[in-house]
Amino acid sequence: MIKKQRNINFGAALLFVIFCLLFFVLFFRFIYIQATGTVEGQVLAEKAENKYTGATTIEAKRGTIYDRNGEVIAEDKSSYSLIAILRKTMTTDKNDPQHVVDAEKTARELAKYIDLKESTILKIIRDGQKDDRFQVEFGSAGRDLTVETKKKIEKLKLPGVSFTRNMKRFYPNGIFASHVVGFTETKEAKNHQTVTTGKLGIEKLLNDELTGKNGAFQYESDVWGYLLPNGEEQITPAQDGKNVYLTIDRKIQILLEDAMNKANKEFSPKKIIGIVADAKTGEILAMSQRPTFDPETRAGIEKSWYNEAVETSFEPGSTMKIFTLAAAVEEGVFNPNETYQSGRYVVDPRSKAVPDHNGGRGWGTITFLEGVQRSSNVAFAKLANEKIGFDKFREYISLFGLDKPTGIDLPNETGGKIAYHYAIEKATTAFGQGTAITPIQQVQAATAVANKGQIMQTHVVDRIEDPKTGATIKKSEPKVVGTPISESTAKQVRDYLETVVTAENGTGHNYAIEGYPVAGKTGTAQIPGKGGYLSGSGNYIYSFLGMAPKDDPKLIVYVAVQQPNLEKNPDGSVPVANIFKSVMKNSLQYLQIEPSDQKPIEAVTLPKVTDLAVTEAEEKLAVLGLKPIVLGNGTRIMKQIPAANETLLPGERVILKTDGKLTAPDMTGWSFRDVMKVAELAKMKLNSTGSGYVSKQNVVSGAALKAGEHLIVELQNPSAAAAKSNDEAEETEGIEMKVKDQ
Repeated sequence: MIKKQRNINFGAALLFVIFCLLFFVLFFRFIYIQATGTVEGQVLAEKAENKYTGATTIEAKRGTIYDRNGEVIAEDKSSYSLIAILRKTMTTDKNDPQHVVDAEKTARELAKYIDLKESTILKIIRDGQKDDRFQVEFGSAGRDLTVETKKKIEKLKLPGVSFTRNMKRFYPNGIFASHVVGFTETKEAKNHQTVTTGKLGIEKLLNDELTGKNGAFQYESDVWGYLLPNGEEQITPAQDGKNVYLTIDRKIQILLEDAMNKANKEFSPKKIIGIVADAKTGEILAMSQRPTFDPETRAGIEKSWYNEAVETSFEPGSTMKIFTLAAAVEEGVFNPNETYQSGRYVVDPRSKAVPDHNGGRGWGTITFLEGVQRSSNVAFAKLANEKIGFDKFREYISLFGLDKPTGIDLPNETGGKIAYHYAIEKATTAFGQGTAITPIQQVQAATAVANKGQIMQTHVVDRIEDPKTGATIKKSEPKVVGTPISESTAKQVRDYLETVVTAENGTGHNYAIEGYPVAGKTGTAQIPGKGGYLSGSGNYIYSFLGMAPKDDPKLIVYVAVQQPNLEKNPDGSVPVANIFKSVMKNSLQYLQIEPSDQKPIEAVTLPKVTDLAVTEAEEKLAVLGLKPIVLGNGTRIMKQIPAANETLLPGERVILKTDGKLTAPDMTGWSFRDVMKVAELAKMKLNSTGSGYVSKQNVVSGAALKAGEHLIVELQNPSAAAAKSNDEAEETEGIEMKVKDQ
């Protein structure tokens, strides 16, 4: 009995000690929490506040990218995705169903507004019901719906049919300087918010400036999350991204895109590169390439991730001779009337002789000016070696900036690769072989010849603005980055280069433009392959670097076409010339540069004709030499494209929307940009096939134009006149050189 009592006492004492320890642990835990206000690193006050506080993200808008004249190139717009709720538990009131009740009716009605067949929509809904899915979506056909389409579907009051809203990056011009502008990619972050990031071009380079900062709306709520009537609210406004204005001119860019489309269709080359620059400021007015891609859909991006004008260097061919000639003139060693023996030139007895491009036959004893006109490799090798001197010529390569990146405001720029160790390399560099440089390096260097000897920094960003205040945050000003030659040298070089186009023996006959004297140089560069250079018809990079008007250049245009299909026309300069002449001439006319032998083309300032009677508006535009195109059978003008105060050339179309039912005009022979105006006014989805000008349209003339429906046009190139053959055109401008060790 005593032993049992002792055990009970011991047990009681043990329990007392345990409870005392637990009490002290809880007591000290309570004191710690009271003193620090935290539990396992979590602030209790914050947790309590979060329990009774709701928050909604206010999404910031990504900055808009404009051209130099304020035309939208890339912008954020609201778009909507269609969904259908299938889960029956979402309906709590039978009189107000929140799920799809009648699948057949839903499919039948939706098929009227999205690009899917009724049977396909019904299958999507049925499959979702079978799999007991909460909701279903309708693929690409149900995404990116406009506000107008959303409203039309909402009016149907279909149970279970709903929408999700999101911001989408919109590129209204389609394929338009795609590698310059770039594109964005949207992904979901860990906090379930979406993050948009620029992946190429300006979108990537200025991603931080374009990206805004999301805001928030915070409010007090009860335990069920409902807003308290007298609760406190706190709004943190979203900060939209900065707006970026480019130096790109939309109209000149469209001229370049159209010309490249035509050449691409007709000659099917491996690549095309085109650049248009302001000769006085270095501003890039247009830049494009083929292959290219659609920045909105990414279609074609797998063919070319690189901006060929900036990120790829290659042997320039004879366009390099512009800078060799400039160096010789600046050094005072170029005598246009001095003669030399063309054909072949031995630079180093241990290396093969430099041959002229006609197989080394040459043209006998000719002057150095004729050597420039005929693009003689021997002439330029002799100038670099015997007249300028290889060491001095190397200095000029640096002075023209051909051995380093230009610093243009585009991502991933590469620099030139100057091969200048052996004597034969120094000689071939003088006529553009063996050394690799980028197109943008050539264009920037050419500004010295066009602009009184001063090299102007090339750039594509004009300014960055605050979207709220319109204040300029950053502005690019014309910048001189070198003066390799004098103003008088620049003028002489332009005079010599003009003869490349005009002289009987010149290689640039195809590049002559009526009314605008052109100074420039042709190029036919070989392409390195396995074990040497590629051979065979068309296996070259044909190019032209030119400026106009010659006496006071306004524009510099560079075009390169790699490996075109020359079955129909063996002259490789034709596709290059077709692009150059079209872009240069039309751009000069658009800029109101007066032709030397023609009356000036006077531009017209477009008046405001909205709210006017149709007949009055037509008369007002016709007097100015413009072509009014009226959409609809109304009596008054409701909207016009282009807008009032824009500058147009006589003969341009002005699309007018009336207050009546819209009908389709006959668009045969129209440019694609004019069709875009119709689609915009009619709020239709525009699609096209081919390139060139309209040959067919899916909505016949006079038929109703319905918002949200597709407007499809087929484009074709007009029959091109056969290009004048050029017996003196360059055949090949380089040879494979085997160099022995020295």
